[in-house]
Amino acid sequence: MSWGTELWDQFDNLEKHTQWGIDILEKYIKFVKERTEIELSYAKQLRNLSKKYQPKKNSKEEEEYRYTACKAFLSTLNEMNDYAGQHEVISENMTSQITVELARYVQELKQERKSHFHDGRKAQQHIETCWKQLESSKRRFERDCKEADRAQQYFEKMDADINVTKADVEKARQQAQMRHQMAEDSKADYSSILQKFNHEQHEYYHTHIPNIFQKIQEMEERRIVRIGESVKTYAELDRQVIPIIGKCLDGIVKAAESIDPKNDSQLAIEAYKSGFEPPGDIEFEDYTQPMKRTVSDNSLSNSRGEGKSELKFGGKSKGKLWPFIKKNKLMSLLTSPHQPPPPPPASASPSAVPNGPQSPKQQKEPLSHRFNEFMTSKPKIHCFRSLKRGLSLKLGATPEDFSNLPPEQRRKKLQQKVDELNKEIQKEMDQRDAITKMKDVYLKNPQMGDPASLDHKLAEVSQNIEKLRLEAQKFEAWLAEVEGRLPARSEQARRQSGMYDVQNPPAVNNCAQDRESPDGSYTEEQSQESEVKVLATDFDDEFDDEESLPAIGTCKALYTFEGQNEGTISVVEGETLYVIEEDKGDGWTRIRRSEDEEGYVPTSYVEVYLDKNAKGAKTYI
Repeated sequence: MSWGTELWDQFDNLEKHTQWGIDILEKYIKFVKERTEIELSYAKQLRNLSKKYQPKKNSKEEEEYRYTACKAFLSTLNEMNDYAGQHEVISENMTSQITVELARYVQELKQERKSHFHDGRKAQQHIETCWKQLESSKRRFERDCKEADRAQQYFEKMDADINVTKADVEKARQQAQMRHQMAEDSKADYSSILQKFNHEQHEYYHTHIPNIFQKIQEMEERRIVRIGESVKTYAELDRQVIPIIGKCLDGIVKAAESIDPKNDSQLAIEAYKSGFEPPGDIEFEDYTQPMKRTVSDNSLSNSRGEGKSELKFGGKSKGKLWPFIKKNKLMSLLTSPHQPPPPPPASASPSAVPNGPQSPKQQKEPLSHRFNEFMTSKPKIHCFRSLKRGLSLKLGATPEDFSNLPPEQRRKKLQQKVDELNKEIQKEMDQRDAITKMKDVYLKNPQMGDPASLDHKLAEVSQNIEKLRLEAQKFEAWLAEVEGRLPARSEQARRQSGMYDVQNPPAVNNCAQDRESPDGSYTEEQSQESEVKVLATDFDDEFDDEESLPAIGTCKALYTFEGQNEGTISVVEGETLYVIEEDKGDGWTRIRRSEDEEGYVPTSYVEVYLDKNAKGAKTYI
């Protein structure tokens, strides 16, 4: 099967067919090129998708990725990033091994095809020239033969005419002979050219054209083989990345299998555990008899005599402590400052401090009584002024000791801070050691540097280490305080809960309990904070114009207290001050030193002497 023998007369069709083959090859190159662009675009979109959902550094999202489910999602994002990389590999390999190679081959193919068809056209032109020569000699031979016949006929006519002279006859005879000779010459020339043409024609159809067409056939077959190899390479390049893509998918499956719901639940406990004890049981209040508050060693008396109004309001508020705590947020804001009071110095026993937070003599008032005082008594509006001071702690910057957080969360934050400081200390110590070694090298080899030039840097690093150590000691002290108080706090809550159940059934809830809610939040939600902030702003002018609160007693400072937070006041041991608002159950007492200097101090730091005749004062029996 050869194009030279089978298609000897299809030169033009072969030219069209080979051009169509080159067009097919260029179309395939364009297809592969667009595929590589799609792979690159897909890889880019996958990378952007993975990057979009990556956790932002130093954000809340980064903390969320401690959970196994979030870790699995993060592993999925990383695996998808690697998955995108494999598509980039496919694009690069297809470009280098298919697109570039075929583009170069197409150029070579075009040149080869052009050369072959140029030889074919040249052979065609040669045979056409030979044919034209043959036709020309043939026409000349024909013409000479006709001229010889006419000359012969003319001679015979002249020879038969008796009137023609002998000279004219001789002339006609010579002319006829000459024409016959020319015809013979044309015949010989025509015969020679015909033989030559037949030979050239045989060579053309049996040698030249078959050879040229055979080369064109081989060229076309190589093109077809090259397309087949490229298609195979196209598939192989995809198959090469399948194992790596499979590993990516296996990594995603492994990440999914590593999800541990129990571990995530434990992390949620560690993240949100407050460390508080649940509230005690609520005692039944009998409204069939007038409320009479007994006075004993473990209770305080109420001089307002508003028992009946308290009963009505209290009846509506009972049973709404923890489930409906948001309705009582305003009551917890009426006590400032919004943070637990510090314990008294370790040198004194808590039981020896009158009115301390752990003293059984400190009785918590019912929430209904406090709200009635706020609603019915004009002087009690000063609580919003306390609220204004407390909001600075609540809505402002986070205290350095994290005292605004529940105990368990505070402990975690302090432990984290201590670890960070220890890392900084170790880093500075490593730097100091490096500087010291460098100084020793300079001392041994003065030509390398001046040892004195490192003294300033060494002193600076040592100073930084000392500062970091002092800072770490401060946070370690706070951490030790929190870790030491957590069990005691829980025990105290249990004792107080049992005491209230037996001695004071109406005293169900107060501001301190409202802050220490079982949901783990030590302070109120942000929505209530915003509402109270707006309320305090709206009534700010009215409260500032209010006259000073009257003193309800005096107190003596048992210890020195440095009021660093807004709303507190510093006192010196042995100092006597006026009491203008007693402890409402949150461990703080409001005192005044002068007309313009007042604030809160821990109840356990002072010894209170209340005036029994003062309005709103409570006495100890």
